[in-house]
Amino acid sequence: MAYRAKLTVLTLLLFVTLSFSFERQAHAYVDPGSSLLLFQSFSAIVSGVIFYFRRRIKTLFTRKAADSAPIPSSSVASSSSISSIPGAR
Repeated sequence: MAYRAKLTVLTLLLFVTLSFSFERQAHAYVDPGSSLLLFQSFSAIVSGVIFYFRRRIKTLFTRKAADSAPIPSSSVASSSSISSIPGAR
């Protein structure tokens, strides 16, 4: 089995080597649509990254209300008032 794998790899290597040695000159051009395709691909990647990390980006620009104002001590419930509620432990 190992012999067959080595033979396959050797055949593929020879094929790639021969295909590069017999290359022809390409008479091609880049049309304006190609640059538009690159721009569209780049903008899709950027918008996808922004969409994926939108919550983290949002936290960079917003501040929580709890961070800006301290909690007054009168609004904090005491443990005795919680234990008087039926069903509370």
